[in-house]
Amino acid sequence: MRNSYSANQIQVLEGLEPVRKRPSMYIGSTGIQGLHHLVYELVDNSVDEAIAGYCKQIQVNLNPDGSVTVSDDGRGIPTDVHPRTGKSALETVMTVLHAGGKFGGGSYKVSGGLHGVGISVVNALSAWVEATVWRDGYVYTQRFEQGIPVTELVGKPSSKPQTGTSISFQPDPKVFTIETEFDYNTLAGRLRELAYLNAGVEIIFRDLRLDLLKSSEPRVQNYRYDGGVKEYISYINRDKKPLHEEIIYVQGEWNSVQVEVALQWCTDAYTDNLLGFANSIRTIDGGTHLEGLKAVLTRTLNTIARKRNKLKENDAKLVGENIREGLTGVISVKVPNPEFEGQTKTKLGNTEVRGIVDSFFGKILTEYLEFRPSLADAILDKAIQAFNATEAARRARELIRRKSVLETSTLPGKLADCSSREPDKSEIFIVEGTSAGGTAKQGRDRRFQAILPLRGKILNIEKTDDAKIYGNEEIQALIAALGLGIKGEEFDSSHLRYHRIILLTDADVDGAHIRTLLLTFFYRYQRSLIEQGYIYIGCPPLYKVERGRNHYYCYDNRERNQTIAQFPPNANYTIQRFKGLGEMMPEQLWETTMNPQSRTLKQVTIEDAAEADQIFTILMGDHVAPRREFIKTYGSRLNLADLDT
Repeated sequence: MRNSYSANQIQVLEGLEPVRKRPSMYIGSTGIQGLHHLVYELVDNSVDEAIAGYCKQIQVNLNPDGSVTVSDDGRGIPTDVHPRTGKSALETVMTVLHAGGKFGGGSYKVSGGLHGVGISVVNALSAWVEATVWRDGYVYTQRFEQGIPVTELVGKPSSKPQTGTSISFQPDPKVFTIETEFDYNTLAGRLRELAYLNAGVEIIFRDLRLDLLKSSEPRVQNYRYDGGVKEYISYINRDKKPLHEEIIYVQGEWNSVQVEVALQWCTDAYTDNLLGFANSIRTIDGGTHLEGLKAVLTRTLNTIARKRNKLKENDAKLVGENIREGLTGVISVKVPNPEFEGQTKTKLGNTEVRGIVDSFFGKILTEYLEFRPSLADAILDKAIQAFNATEAARRARELIRRKSVLETSTLPGKLADCSSREPDKSEIFIVEGTSAGGTAKQGRDRRFQAILPLRGKILNIEKTDDAKIYGNEEIQALIAALGLGIKGEEFDSSHLRYHRIILLTDADVDGAHIRTLLLTFFYRYQRSLIEQGYIYIGCPPLYKVERGRNHYYCYDNRERNQTIAQFPPNANYTIQRFKGLGEMMPEQLWETTMNPQSRTLKQVTIEDAAEADQIFTILMGDHVAPRREFIKTYGSRLNLADLDT
């Protein structure tokens, strides 16, 4: 029977239907990240009011019923009738894609929400939304359900002379089928970040979910930082040793683009930590503003190095990687017409911004360092020391370079590769020890699953220089097997041999330590692997409970106890505790941990870049005191019964 294909098969989606049909196109995913993106869209709108100079306070409440309320004291969304739609401006922006006040340039000089889909997408993906606007002496309210208005816009005289907007929404469980509960720490990290980027704006964050908190008092945080990004650098580096106490800070405007940069080098760090923002939105995939900053740092410091005879005439130039070693930096640009990649805005594309950052910041940085020769010398001495360490590791680096993604013959001998040569369909399990490696090799599907066994605990690169990193056999194997290239180079995903890199360690304390060392390696060596979603954690079971012909795999003590509690009081059963992956039969490992149809994988993501950097510094760095303080602060929250001791 032949399929007919006519105009009847052409589907036209109207209003907000496209959003509900393909939500991931607008918010990235319908998982936990997409859920929190709804809050970010609303908060970004309030921040736009702050950037425009009309808003001083933003409030975010996590309500007991699972909804969220975002309020600000800005001008309030207009409520008069829109001449084109015939509806109120409020209803228009809530129900029409690409409707907003950020296109013509009259209402907002700079803004993050230039697609005009933010608030309408929140409306489309919510079970209900209640909008309240204070404006012109009136308070206006309107309710929407699944993107459709269910009440008219109602206005009443306001008892207080205030202006602003308040949006409450409940995520639709039909859309967010995995999770609809908001994580306090995830949102707190973003709100704190926004407060640093917009000096003087106060953000009040309340968690009113008392049952979830198991408390009689709500959790309240006030974020306000008059020092802006300078204060942000101090926050990020609070557990590091600064090379210079004074933070290099530059702020100004060039061709209508506002540029704000803060920099500080640290003596106890071997990688850089550069954070880029465009119109207060974190650009995790970089962009032209970061490219401009890196270029001007390299050129300016090389010029000063020659002027101060740190580099002789015939000496090679310092490369960007050497100059940025130990650098913590924040660059925030405010662009009138930003060009972002996609609605989730992870990369800035405006070509003119690179030149603006280069010209504006380069001139000021040169003057700044020429008037502070001791600071310039300290930065250059650290860069030259990094350069010398790089040269000491040159042979090892060249060996890594030769182990190209195309030269499979030079891949590590311990790697059991897969037959597929398509990275997007291939995955690699990094396992601890030869015993676990042997089991995994027998249990895998060799068509698309590769196995790389590592011997023992790898090097902690948080406190290691490049010479030791490239001289370490296990790390060389990792770099070559994955096709990572050289530390500090721009990440090129086309060289990556597998698009799912799965850390598979034993379900005990030693396994957790090895997993932490591997995460430290990926975070410091090539953070883009994590930011672009290539790193996963495999979840092997800790117990196998057998009763009769039935068996149950349990992943922790709590799940084991819950399983046993379901048996009759006089039931006979046996419990097998897996001391390591090597104890499992290949079929068991496949069934529980490697089979894509039945396994559980946890994708590693970075929600709060500053907090992630600090945690790695505290837990994996040289200094004992911050680690001890961390254990004292959080140790009491551990449930000792859940520990593998």
